[in-house]
Amino acid sequence: MTDSRFMRTRALLGPQKFANLQKATVMIIGLGAVGGYALEALARAGIGKLILVDFDKVDITNINRQILALDSTIGQPKSELAAQRVKDINPSCKVITKEIFVNDKTLPDLLAEPVDFVVDAIDSLNPKCGLIEELIKRDIPFISSMGAALKTDPSCIKLQTLNKTKNCHLARFIRKRLKRRGLDISKVLCVASDEQVDLPETALFIDADSQPEGNTRQRHTMGSLPTITAIFGLTIANAVILSLSGLAN
Repeated sequence: MTDSRFMRTRALLGPQKFANLQKATVMIIGLGAVGGYALEALARAGIGKLILVDFDKVDITNINRQILALDSTIGQPKSELAAQRVKDINPSCKVITKEIFVNDKTLPDLLAEPVDFVVDAIDSLNPKCGLIEELIKRDIPFISSMGAALKTDPSCIKLQTLNKTKNCHLARFIRKRLKRRGLDISKVLCVASDEQVDLPETALFIDADSQPEGNTRQRHTMGSLPTITAIFGLTIANAVILSLSGLAN
């Protein structure tokens, strides 16, 4: 008997294109505000295998924008929560969790895992640049999320290549670093907002409670909306679904 939970997706894509999703493996790196919503859509699309990467645990400050963050999940590993959610959506999905921090030491083993697509939802500059560089070198298809914080206009969110982004501080920093490494930034497909922000000073603040222990360098926390970060994640997932199913070809 055919599992009816995906009947609407199968009806839209057709049997063969839906079967492509069921055979696909997607790695999601970063299961926070953007990655969590990308995960939600990919799991509900029937992706056959998901590799979920995140070293972090849910904090109360995540609740305003992260789908895995609830009062009942505070303090729990995001990767484990994500795996449980996927299995509740699609018990047939094969799920692998990796509770690791992405850096130069962990990347070789992480990317040794065969995948059809990678979702880059990392929000730290150095790990993000290192990941993008390795994905380009290994010719692994991927989409990166640029900065969703401080943005308020959904109509400005676009799927585009990194060289065409504008009004995004994160994208600008990444462009500079990747160019210095001799990489072709036109090969980096990303979701970014072109919105020119003009917000009150309160949108950028220092949250003493979020500073890593022993770190004397102050880090700014940026305000964000649950709607914008979710749209970033869903836009990435939609592009992955179209690509892997063959509908975009």
